[in-house]
Amino acid sequence: MKCPFCRMDNDRVIDSRACQDGFAIRRRRQCLKCKRRYTTYERIEESAIKVVKKDGSRVPFSRDKIKCGLERACWKRPISDRDIDRTVSGIENDVYSSFESEIDSRRLGELVMDHLRELDEVAFVRFASVYRQFADAGDFVDELRPFLSKTRQTPR
Repeated sequence: MKCPFCRMDNDRVIDSRACQDGFAIRRRRQCLKCKRRYTTYERIEESAIKVVKKDGSRVPFSRDKIKCGLERACWKRPISDRDIDRTVSGIENDVYSSFESEIDSRRLGELVMDHLRELDEVAFVRFASVYRQFADAGDFVDELRPFLSKTRQTPR
């Protein structure tokens, strides 16, 4: 590991611990030359799961793409980065525990929407409107109908 400050390849690990998502190890390191400290993360390398797109092409599953989509859906919502990271980790856990080598992009989108539905209803509708390519306001109403019936049934 090269020091990000002086670029020397000589450091020592001061502290190691598992991250909250269970898929990474956080290591606190100190450069032996410049004595500065920095943090690195080691992720478990899973077997590469491919996402099968609508056109039949296959691309590697990307945690970063999922996170980017969630951040866009949650933009200007009262949702912390930690909540988004937990949701991404939950989706990633579901993918790796339920699928061997490939997942259909439609199934992945549905999985993301299931997690978003629990996180925030507005973010869910934003994501669904792009993912399902809503054409008009009727599509929004159709998607919101289950939420509206649920809120009417709960006593206040």
